[in-house]
Formats: sequence, structure tokens, C-alpha cells
Amino acid sequence: MKFIVNTSALLEKLQQVIGTIASKPILPILDHFLFDIKDGVLTITSTDLETSMSTSLKVEADADVMVAVPSRLTMDTLKALPNQPITFTLDEKSNGIELRSENGRYKLAGQPGNDFPKNPDIDGSATLTLPSGVLLNCISKTIFATGTDDLRLNLTGVYVQLSEEQVNFVATDANRLVKLTRKDVKPGVEQNFILPKKALNLLKSTLSDDDLPVQIDYNNTNASFLFGGVRLICRFIDERYPDYNAVIPAKNPNVMQINRLDFLNSVRRISIFSNKTTHQIRLKISGSELVISAEDIDLANEATERLSCEYDGVDMEIGFNSRLVLDMLNNMDCVNVKLEMSEPSRAGILLPDENEEGEDLLMLVMPMMLNSTSV
Repeated sequence: MKFIVNTSALLEKLQQVIGTIASKPILPILDHFLFDIKDGVLTITSTDLETSMSTSLKVEADADVMVAVPSRLTMDTLKALPNQPITFTLDEKSNGIELRSENGRYKLAGQPGNDFPKNPDIDGSATLTLPSGVLLNCISKTIFATGTDDLRLNLTGVYVQLSEEQVNFVATDANRLVKLTRKDVKPGVEQNFILPKKALNLLKSTLSDDDLPVQIDYNNTNASFLFGGVRLICRFIDERYPDYNAVIPAKNPNVMQINRLDFLNSVRRISIFSNKTTHQIRLKISGSELVISAEDIDLANEATERLSCEYDGVDMEIGFNSRLVLDMLNNMDCVNVKLEMSEPSRAGILLPDENEEGEDLLMLVMPMMLNSTSV
């Protein structure tokens, strides 16, 4: 059996789905692409058993066939070849694969396509459609706040809450929390699930920032994302998400408003002088002035900057981890931000001064205990 395809076209498709393949797969066949040809259409699938991706392109084929092709060897070969037609010849008895280009031939050892893991059927699924740019925005503004501790698996993904009139995307690592609400998305159902970080990173790198529709089919265990000829299927994290609303302070009478970029750049500079273990910075707010400072007592390093701000509240001195604050400010698009606080021992709430249309964004950062001295 033979099929002919352009090297650049095939390489582009393989690069779309290579991200699902684990660096150390638990089964040898998981280090392969599944090539499934039907009626002149090649469908390429990769999986790690938790997340799978597939895409397709037209080829010149003389029969239908299914074979597992070694991923790294195939991609390395295509990368080294110039843009030209290449012929794949398959020995269906041995699953041996021969590639013929204008300059030579290359032999690979494949595996039976029937041994490749099947994608889960999303039976009795519900459907939700989002513009690609909206989903990309929701992922980008929340995924950075997910946890990395496998002992708290429920915090390593993004919690999605569907309701009749809106959808919430929530992420936390117990030190910070991000809640993004889209009021312009109306799922019409009540459903909650936790999307794993790996699948979200793959979506983030593949989705386009436009109005291309993304069809999301889901049931109690899996979700499928279909867009632009690419399908991603992932298994939910089967854990209970914490009651995140319980940690969001209800009353925050002390409100500071400041230019986001000025605040961001100042925190970035001051953090250079902070302790390399705690990364602590100190915010001292009084009247219309914000003083940002940091010190590393062990190395005798310290820094202080003063910024103008608008502040309504009692004089406040509060400590934060500079890395968390920088992550939050970097993942906002607004001109000015608001920092709402109740007291130095309770979480600070970071809000954009103006939300994008249809969106409500809330970011929370836990404070750090300050010592009695100040820079």
C-alpha cells in the first residue's frame, strides 16, 4: 500500500499533535503517531492515554490503511528533507514503512494500527460553542495560577463552572487565585469539571485569537474540543475542587488604583533586591503615595521606590510574594488596576479598572508576614 504527501504539509500537521506525546511514554506504542487513511484522507492521532489530539489532510492513496508510525524518527526525517512530495510504502504484514524522496529512501519500523489506543467515546455528551479567541483568553488568564503539586491534584488544573447564564474559569495554587467569568457565554446547564494543565497548554498553543468557533462536547469524564480541523480530547481530573469563594474577602474597604505598567515595572525592579527564597516585597500605602520596598538581610541588599496612586482607605502596610504579583499584572490587559484590601493579614484582591466586554476578572494573592522593620 502506498500514499504520497508533501513533506512540509505533513510536518505541519505532525507538529500540531506532537505535544500530547510524553517524553517517557508508559507504553512503546504511545511514542507513535497513528496514521489512519480512509478515502484519501490521512488522520493523524497522538495520545498519552489522558490527552489525545488528531488532525487530518488529503493524500494520494491507493487503499485504506492504519499503522502506527514512530513519531520522533518520522519528524526528524521530514525536518531534514526539502519541501517535496514523499511516498510512504507500507508492508501490511510486517508494518515496515519505507519513505522515498527525490534523493533516497528511508526505512522505519511501524506497529499495528489496531494496537493503538482508541479515543474515548463521549456518550450522552452536551455541547457548548465558544469563539476561539474567547477560549484562548480564558485559558491564558487562568492557567498560570494553577498548582504544580501532584499531592494536591485538584489544584493542578482549571476549574470550569457552567451555569444557565455564565461560565467561570477558576485556578489556584493556594497562594493565589484567579476567577474569570464570561457573562456573554450562556451554557444553559449546570456542570462543573477540572481541565488538566497539559490539555490547556496544548489548546493555548494551538487556538487562534479570532472568532473561529470551538465546539466543546463533554460528559462526566471527558471533553472534546473541535476547531479548525483539529480535535483534542482530554480526561477530567477526577477530584473535588475546593470552595474557592470561602477565601475571597467579602469586604475590602481599602482601595488603591494605579497604572498597571508603572506598578508592574516597579515591582520587577524592586524584586531584584528581595530575598531569593521568599521573594517578599513590602507595599506601604498612605495618602496618594505607594512605597514599594524589599530587602535581603543576609546579603545587605535593599531597594525602595515611590509611585503616585489613588487611594481610599486607612494607611496600610502589607507584604506579598513579588513573583505572584508579577504573574498577575503580566496577565492583565488593562491600563489601570485596583488593589482592594481589608487588613494586612488577609488576601489582597487585584482587579482591572475596566473589564473587557462580557468578562469579569478577579485575582487574589495571599499576604506574607512582615517583620517589624521597614526599608
